[in-house]
Amino acid sequence: MKQTVLIVDDEKHIREGLRATFEDKYETFVAKDAAEAARLMQDVPPDAVLTDLRMAGEDGMAVIERALRLPGRPVCIMMTAYGDVETAVNAMSRGAYWFLQKPVDLRQVEILLERGLRARSAEKEVDVLRARLDRKFSLGEAVGSSAAFQRAAEQVRTVAPSNATVLLLGETGTGKELFAQMIHQASVRAKGPFVPVHCAAIPANLLESELFGHEKGAFTGANERRIGRFEAADGGTLFLDEIGEVDATTQVKLLRFLETRSVERLGSHRPFALDLRLVCATNRDLQQLVKEGRFREDLFYRLSVVPLRLPPLRERKDDIPLLLVHYLGRFAKENGLPPVRLSSEAEATLVRYAWPGNIRELRNACENLAVLRAGKEVAAADLDARFTQVAVPLTSDGPVPASQLLDRTHNEKQLLKQALAAAGGNRTKAAELMGISRRTLHRKLLQWPELDPGPETSP
Repeated sequence: MKQTVLIVDDEKHIREGLRATFEDKYETFVAKDAAEAARLMQDVPPDAVLTDLRMAGEDGMAVIERALRLPGRPVCIMMTAYGDVETAVNAMSRGAYWFLQKPVDLRQVEILLERGLRARSAEKEVDVLRARLDRKFSLGEAVGSSAAFQRAAEQVRTVAPSNATVLLLGETGTGKELFAQMIHQASVRAKGPFVPVHCAAIPANLLESELFGHEKGAFTGANERRIGRFEAADGGTLFLDEIGEVDATTQVKLLRFLETRSVERLGSHRPFALDLRLVCATNRDLQQLVKEGRFREDLFYRLSVVPLRLPPLRERKDDIPLLLVHYLGRFAKENGLPPVRLSSEAEATLVRYAWPGNIRELRNACENLAVLRAGKEVAAADLDARFTQVAVPLTSDGPVPASQLLDRTHNEKQLLKQALAAAGGNRTKAAELMGISRRTLHRKLLQWPELDPGPETSP
């Protein structure tokens, strides 16, 4: 469907000349004054408005102000005489896209229209993504609309009001701490503290003291009493990340807390009660650790009252565009930089990527792009090599040598070969399978003419 352009000018030869120039590419409408333009805008809301400034009756500023009140906010370009530049600049400050001095250069008008409409389409795509994000589910940093994400979010909503101990299961980088915070914020303890502890980051000989505190003189160097993380979380939520890494002694004390809801500081024999909720997380298989004798079975059952599995990003492909919009926007704002725009090919490349580091890896990638590519459009070729490398362990010619598995050029060539075979030689379909444009595919065939399937075939 063609985009619509409204041309407003009180000189007939100008408006008709502009219509003749653009009617093959756009659905064009013309108006001789602001009043006629207003009627047309109501009947057919335009995608772009090209208006003269000085006309009988209301001027072009009124046309632009009326156009910018439309829901779609069309791209507005003003045509002015030399002495009206100050007025045109004022129009831009109110939302006009650009202004041109008469007599206008038709090629320049064409370029501005194309560029403005492309920018408007990109903004609409972002608005649609944000609308999906708000409509489906968004809580702070938690972003997603996929079925896998929604299942996990629904479990959070169900379990949060209770006092049950929750065990979050998932790969590194899937957002376990974020989900723990969501549980806390949606619970009756939301006004209390949320205390995170990364058990794997604390040396085993210090973990017990860190969690339960100690009395003065409890060990060499204990020069004063210190409260532990359990005590600090009283009235709120204690989050123990990487619970599978705690040693046997600490496991016993954790089990005792879950049974008695009380703890003892190191160097003391007087337990004291605490009112807190325990949320734990691990990327390890605790049942396997139980079989190996490295994790207490009774503690495992106490911790997994409500087990909640968080899906890896490769199971949430539909969420990747939302996450990209969210994090690219966030990091641009945090750094005071103009936003980055991903080309459709770059976005498709990132959606196809496996994301072994999950959300954490995606966040880091977005921060890198937001800082290094600020204000630019990012093409697939601009992305880090890891996003475009495709490991192809087998081809029709036999195994790929190990030295070639990390060779981007080799893997691109093999992927193109496989895509053309799967598409039966149809270039358009092969390009779709690869997530690239037909023009990009053509360039690659020029690079590797031996892969050219010959005359185009139907899909």
